[in-house]
Amino acid sequence: MEFDTFNFHPAVMAGVKAAGYVRPTPIQAQAIPPVLQGRDVMGLAQTGTGKTAVFALPILHRLMQGPRGHVRALVIAPTRELAEQIHEAIFGLGKQTRLRSATIYGGVGLNPQVRKLRAGVEIIVACPGRLLDHINQRTIDLSRVEVLVLDEADRMFDMGFLPDIRKIIKHLPSQRQTLLFSATMPDDIRKLAQEVLHAPVTVQVNYTAPLDSVAHALYPVEQHLKTALLLELLRNTDTGSVLIFTRTKHRAKRVGEQLERAGHRAASLQGNLSQNKRQAALDGFRNGSHRILVATDIAARGIDVSSISHVINYDMPDTADAYTHRIGRTGRAAKTGDAFTFMTREDGDMVRAIEHVLGEKVERRTLANFDYSKQVLDRGAEFARAPYQSQHRPAQSKARPADKPAIPSVPRKKHFGGRWEKRSFGKMGAVPSR
Repeated sequence: MEFDTFNFHPAVMAGVKAAGYVRPTPIQAQAIPPVLQGRDVMGLAQTGTGKTAVFALPILHRLMQGPRGHVRALVIAPTRELAEQIHEAIFGLGKQTRLRSATIYGGVGLNPQVRKLRAGVEIIVACPGRLLDHINQRTIDLSRVEVLVLDEADRMFDMGFLPDIRKIIKHLPSQRQTLLFSATMPDDIRKLAQEVLHAPVTVQVNYTAPLDSVAHALYPVEQHLKTALLLELLRNTDTGSVLIFTRTKHRAKRVGEQLERAGHRAASLQGNLSQNKRQAALDGFRNGSHRILVATDIAARGIDVSSISHVINYDMPDTADAYTHRIGRTGRAAKTGDAFTFMTREDGDMVRAIEHVLGEKVERRTLANFDYSKQVLDRGAEFARAPYQSQHRPAQSKARPADKPAIPSVPRKKHFGGRWEKRSFGKMGAVPSR
């Protein structure tokens, strides 16, 4: 089966050929025909299976007929990075169609987005929060939307966006085509699908199990030795592009800084970055100027780099589904990949859950020349939460001798001329003389 069999509009087919598409992936082969027929579709597929083309190509084909200049297709995505990725895919595939697409997300100015909307676009790719801002300010008209796409619905649920999704849907025509894509199907997503889809066609492509093209390994290690082990692992492993996952954005930043100081071409992707810096980190990873990218689960949504050779879980994911999402970034495009996961003593339950999904026990590995017994912590490298320590001078543990007079306490404020003023303290705690 080849893309010619779908009978796309010639302008759309020109984009298909320019992108180098020849044979559709399994989800494309199964889902594109019912989408072209106007049916609602629920697609269950993991990251990296080619689902963007499943909705992008039929939308472009459909919009070639009918009026221009107003929003006729709406794609909702959980993150800015994924929104940009979808927008770029639509732009590339639809270059000959002259259909216009725009992105809407937070972290950037509202007015440039308003100007694009006023100029007239047919396709919007949006994140829920900023889209609601436009709806509330009446700067967007969704009354003529013909196709709604909810991409990575499970991640939108994880990020707490389902209430926003329901609010947005109230502003859409009831007569529309709806496409929902998710890598997993928790109860809340299943309930949402029942609410928004009408007699859907369900397409399921190995969505619960990780890709067969990925090899898995666990590296047992103490928390304070993770960064040292990471550096040693990178030093002794032949890698291409490497994606490293951490649990928090603070940790992503710190690990990225450690790798840079060690001489690696690395960058971090986390929520505190401005949109320009986030995009620069992604672009650098895609074009190879950054060989390593450190990211959190949420920040990594939308990373679509086919040449990632290794995914390293610096921190264990919170769920087995999250593990599937992470490792889906490697082993793409008929290539093989490796997934390395650092495992501490507290991670036993999650390891068993992951092994249950994989259907096999994952190999435990150690590095021959690595000192696993090291006890002295490198404060710049370990990220275990330190116990709280007061910044004030600790109380004296010894009792004051009975013959030694007590030093009277000194107030921090003193009344002068009808007002209270702060007084600075000298080195030994006494108030300086005036």
